[in-house]
Amino acid sequence: MNWTLEVVLVPVADVDRTKDFFTEKLGFHLDFDSRGDGEFGPVQLTPPGSGCSIIIGKGISEMEPGSLKGVQFVVADVRKARQQLVERGVGVSEVRVAGPEGFRPARDGDSLDNVGFIVFDDPDGNNWTVQQISSRG
Repeated sequence: MNWTLEVVLVPVADVDRTKDFFTEKLGFHLDFDSRGDGEFGPVQLTPPGSGCSIIIGKGISEMEPGSLKGVQFVVADVRKARQQLVERGVGVSEVRVAGPEGFRPARDGDSLDNVGFIVFDDPDGNNWTVQQISSRG
């Protein structure tokens, strides 16, 4: 039996601000915005190439805005992903390498496959990690 992760609920304070962040700064596709003229209703966004989406909206989660931590994206080239985020005005960490003693700054020539990471926050302080896994790219 396959179990696929399809949706992650993301707690936010300002739906429009967060929708703009994910579509304009991260390049997510807006699947739907069911709010109409009202304030309530889910907004679904999907990262490029992903089978899993995020949903934001008023009243869709009991979590506090900014409390989501540890959701991870995977990219084929973490340095390129970081450059893209910086160019789009996203505050993002330097590339880090995971090893037996924890994380250290990446150096030129490091093989980053599976061990290269960057981290950023969305406007509400939800924390997102990006890992390089080249074999999926």
